[in-house]
Amino acid sequence: MVSLQRIIFTFLVFLFAFSANAQQAYPVVFYNLENLFDTANDPLTDDDEFTPTGNYRYTDKIYTQKLHNMAYALQRAGTDKNAKGAVLIGLAEVENSKVLNALVNTQELKARGYKYIWYNSTDPRGIDVALLYNPALFKVVSSKQLDVRKGAREPLYVKGILAGDTVHILVNHWPSRRDGADETENKRKEMAAANRKMIDEIRRYNHLARIILMGDLNDNPNNESLTIVLGANANAANVGNNTLYNPFAAMYADGKGTAVFQRRWDLFDQIILSAGFVKGKGLQYTGAEIYDRPFLRQETGKFRNYPYRSFRGTYWNNGYSDHFPVVVYLKK
Repeated sequence: MVSLQRIIFTFLVFLFAFSANAQQAYPVVFYNLENLFDTANDPLTDDDEFTPTGNYRYTDKIYTQKLHNMAYALQRAGTDKNAKGAVLIGLAEVENSKVLNALVNTQELKARGYKYIWYNSTDPRGIDVALLYNPALFKVVSSKQLDVRKGAREPLYVKGILAGDTVHILVNHWPSRRDGADETENKRKEMAAANRKMIDEIRRYNHLARIILMGDLNDNPNNESLTIVLGANANAANVGNNTLYNPFAAMYADGKGTAVFQRRWDLFDQIILSAGFVKGKGLQYTGAEIYDRPFLRQETGKFRNYPYRSFRGTYWNNGYSDHFPVVVYLKK
């Protein structure tokens, strides 16, 4: 006959394991990798600069080091709250499946077994968005590109199961401000509208659907593409059927950012959540941060504390990216 003490011990072990799993943090990361190209010249895209004979003198040695730098940053992001790291990682500025395959097989990331979802975009430079995921924790159900204007770096949509809940993910890289913020504003509003259309389609079937929109949006949280077109705001309590919660809006209002232009901080890199993550039961939002650890910052000189970028002009700087990663934390 099994003793009462053994029954109690077994029950306590089960209860502890259940409680530990329930309290597990699921980090979700987004990172613009600043031109993660391979060294080959693709005749179909404008990638000549990132070849051994191009302006950046982009050799195999630099490419290999760039991969390791990116992998190290991704290995670290989110580990403060979960030693196993990020369960989902949205990426911008990756050239193709070759660099993604090389990235997930680096010494830093291989043990995690990340898989990736990527579609070739119509971007003239050949830089795309992608999603890395831990297949032990996230099960992919479906994926596709959103239908947007040709050459606009098509957003990636992925549907999957995380911690028993259905999660919808949109990974974005909106048009840059290179030709002027005002002159290119409508292009970013078009991208916001395409995302909003997809979000509305998802919500038609479940108004508390769990939706994550992440990306380098090339707009700040207070720009109209975010506040009006997407309906994203800084107050989680006000999030409803037609609005989204942007945890990075308050950070931007406090003067924080993820990238610098003309000595001014911008917070272009954001992870935005639907009401399902801040209301109801199941998988919920618990926090967010700009992952700006010291190793990702320039240590000295006039650019001190700015992102420690891969290149300074066209010269290899042996850094990481001109953007900081961003992280949100989810818990069951």
